[in-house]
Amino acid sequence: MSELIRVEQLSYHYPKRRVLDAVDFSLHAAERVSLEGGNGAGKTTFFNLLVGLNKPKSGRIFAFGRERREEADFHEVRAQAGFLFQDPDDQLFCPTVLEDVAFGPLNLGKSQAEAEQLACTTLAHLGMAGFEERVTYQLSGGEKRMITLAAVLAMQPKVLLLDEPSNALDDQARERLISTLQQLPQAMIIISHDATFLSQLSTRRTRLEGGKIGALS
Repeated sequence: MSELIRVEQLSYHYPKRRVLDAVDFSLHAAERVSLEGGNGAGKTTFFNLLVGLNKPKSGRIFAFGRERREEADFHEVRAQAGFLFQDPDDQLFCPTVLEDVAFGPLNLGKSQAEAEQLACTTLAHLGMAGFEERVTYQLSGGEKRMITLAAVLAMQPKVLLLDEPSNALDDQARERLISTLQQLPQAMIIISHDATFLSQLSTRRTRLEGGKIGALS
């Protein structure tokens, strides 16, 4: 399996708290890796580091065949690593669903027609056909979660970074999400406190605790 992401001796700390302490980690093609751990353990910070939203205090980040150091290095990473934020309201900012889902493909150079076609196809695949003209801020929490996932998938990334993807979903939407993720070809790292959700998806389980990422059986 080809390696997509690797970090070596990655460390990060806030003024009064170290959250990552010389972490080694790798993600390979087709893997679905859980990243488990308590609140405040540093899981979201780890995602932020992988896409360059935070800068490590020390260590090295390799993504898609190259070491990434400067902000310019991470532009390509953010195009190829789809990051689903924990709070959908941090990710949705266009007036309508179609505009939100088409935004990423447009930024990647697709034409308006191509971006809208990708958006419509992705929404239909997630069971959200008919939502195209809905006003984003009027959606329920679960609907917003599915729309943010559509916005990420429409960019056709190589890797998915999913931060609490099942939050606010009812049972039916949750099962649809699990089924969708199981069928996707992308490698993914999944942060979740939902053990059942992770057991249905993960091919490998890890836990972040005490600043270290270790394997779970």
